Amino acid sequence: MKGIILAGGYGTRLRPASLAVIKQLMPVYDKPMIFYPLSILMLSEIRDILIITTTESVQGFKNLLGDGRRLGLKLSYTIQKTPKGIAQALLIGRNFIKDDSVALILGDNIFYGAYLERILKEAREQVEENGGAYLFCYRVNDPTRYGIAKFDKANKLVEIVEKPDKPPSSYAITGLYFYDNYCVKAASKLKPSKRGELEITDVNNWYIENQKAEYTLLGRGYAWLDMGTFQSMLDAQNFIETIEKRQGLKIGSVEEIAYRKGFIGRSGLEYFIKLYEGSEYSEYLKGVLNDKD
Repeated sequence: MKGIILAGGYGTRLRPASLAVIKQLMPVYDKPMIFYPLSILMLSEIRDILIITTTESVQGFKNLLGDGRRLGLKLSYTIQKTPKGIAQALLIGRNFIKDDSVALILGDNIFYGAYLERILKEAREQVEENGGAYLFCYRVNDPTRYGIAKFDKANKLVEIVEKPDKPPSSYAITGLYFYDNYCVKAASKLKPSKRGELEITDVNNWYIENQKAEYTLLGRGYAWLDMGTFQSMLDAQNFIETIEKRQGLKIGSVEEIAYRKGFIGRSGLEYFIKLYEGSEYSEYLKGVLNDKD
């Protein structure tokens, strides 16, 4: 399975800050925003990853992550010239996906919770072994802002309704999607919605209508945050700060994940310790080096 991070867009709700730097390179507490979705793909043991971004921002991602070899990954980049919806990522990335299955994650999403790594592994295995799509649902207070899941009496997912006036449930579909290879063909058949976008909801509904979609409810003990506004970014920063200070463990540390999963060895982690020398982050990685679980 391959991975795609959609890290493009104009970031209009974050202007004037986003005029200087794309939001996915902005700091979210102690690390760049892109680290959080990248860490989710790494926890899923996906190492061949495409980052879709803008012409102006691609060099910034390359300066930060390079070709991924330092993390035991294979990173490539391509340009989204004009944002036309999340499903566009599947079309932009079709030559990257080729005949593989794919996990698509939005570049401004954070996931956190116990057993998250196990859930991600199960989702990947489900798609790789049986095909179809695997989605994640999360309870939200403002369901009119999201694609919302509709369930039948047996709790089977029967439809996703995009930004409904009368939500059929309080469960939003998060910005993480596991697909078999048919997703590219499904996306290629889409027509722009009323707002001129290729809707990922339409791709998901194709899988649902054809009884090829599975889902997991991320319930109590899990957090899903998307960072499209200054307030949501502040909420995310406060959340991460609280967890990290209380537990002494970092969320979304791609260097730690690479080391603990064996993507890199001791010398690989030592490289980042030296690179970040003088920072609290470097001190944290020293602790990881000396206390590998």
